[in-house]
Amino acid sequence: MAQKIVTIYTDDLTGEEAEEAKTHTIAIDGIAYEIDLGPDSYDKLMEAVGPFITNGRKVGRVGKGSKQRSTGSAASGDTAKVRAWAKEAGYEINERGRVPADIREAYNKAH
Repeated sequence: MAQKIVTIYTDDLTGEEAEEAKTHTIAIDGIAYEIDLGPDSYDKLMEAVGPFITNGRKVGRVGKGSKQRSTGSAASGDTAKVRAWAKEAGYEINERGRVPADIREAYNKAH
């Protein structure tokens, strides 16, 4: 039996098929978002956030393949300690998966 897999790229803003759509990562307040945009929608995004990017400070990369910066006590081996602290401090945190950056940052500030 033969299979044929077809990938259809869709612009998340317009909902239209867009062969040139690419995935973009946006981060604000410690939360990263991914959105698939065609060239026209990407231009709209850059027009809207361009002044903020121009006047902001670059602090690193987020998204697939990026390496999380270690800022001291909350290095990757300490996730159990971070989770325990977060629960005691009233944060909602999953038992598994990546510890959110805002919780890791709060942990580092507290220690």
